[in-house]
Order: sequence, then structure tokens, then C-alpha cells
Amino acid sequence: MIEAALKFLIQTLGNLFVIAVLLRFMMQLFRVPFRNPFAQFIVALTDFAVKPLRRVVPGVFGLDWACLAAALAVEFVVVAAGYWLDGFPFALAGARVWPVLLGLAAVRLVSLAVYLIIGLTLVRAVLSWVNTSSPLMPVVYELSEPFLRPLRRVVPLVANIDLTPLVLFILCQLVLMVPVLGMERALIGAL
Repeated sequence: MIEAALKFLIQTLGNLFVIAVLLRFMMQLFRVPFRNPFAQFIVALTDFAVKPLRRVVPGVFGLDWACLAAALAVEFVVVAAGYWLDGFPFALAGARVWPVLLGLAAVRLVSLAVYLIIGLTLVRAVLSWVNTSSPLMPVVYELSEPFLRPLRRVVPLVANIDLTPLVLFILCQLVLMVPVLGMERALIGAL
């Protein structure tokens, strides 16, 4: 029972931190202004892990790859800790288990990124109905627009209602169900 509670705590705190680091990477990727209070919060929350990694992981193409390295490292620790708490025999498995766990961490990182896109789109839809002047709205808008804009070219308005968030939800669920779940099952089977 204590193992389950500890596993839940590690997964929750680890994944929340990974989401914050992914948000930081996406804000840089989509050129979100960092003057916003929410953006400043994300940077302050993740600085302790990202700044030291910048010495080791260089930025390429104007992107801070240290963010993704930090996210992958934390997700790797979360995955390994989960298997360790479940009683996985690491000593018997040998060295071949570590690349599989790294692959599993990468797949779960992709899964978290897809869930982040779903969450951002949902927050954007709710804020557009409730409070468009929220300080969170500019960040959420800039982070979700690159995923919604291409769909607007294909999905027409229906009675002046934008259905692209719904289409994006469906596409994200398909991505989670087919390639991501397939890769995760293949990697778990390799253990």
C-alpha cells in the first residue's frame, strides 16, 4: 500500500514537472512572449533543472534542447522508479533493460505532450467562453493556435461555431490510441 502511494506521488510530481518543462519548450518553439506572469512562473519553476543542463546540451536551431533533455531525464526516473516499486528484477534483467526504459520514457513524454495539447485547447475553449481578458489567455492562445490553424483550413464553421478544437481532440486521441499505445506495448513486451 505504501508502494502504491509512493508510486502515485512520484508519477504525479514527476509528470507535473515534465509538463512544466514541455510548456517552457513549446513557449520558446512558438515564440510566446515571456513577459506574461504565467510564462514567468513556468520559467522560474523549471530554471533549476534547465540552466545547468544548458552547459551540457547546446541549443540548436534557436531552440533550448536542454528543456527536452530535462523532461526526458525526469520521465526516465519516473518510469524506472515505477518499475522498481513494482518489484521489477533489475539485477536479473541486465543492461538491456535500460535502453527499453529510456524508450518507454520517450514514448510517455510524447504521450504527455499530446495530453498537453488537449489540455491547452480545452483551456482555450473555456477561457474564450468565460474570460477572454485572463492573463493566461495570450499564452494559451499562442500555444494552441499552431495546432488549430491548419485544421481551420479544412474544417468549415458550422453556424458560426468553430469545430476545430473538437477535431483536434479526436486527432490527438487517435495519436494516443494507435502509434503511442502501440510503441508503449511493444516496449513493455520487450521487458
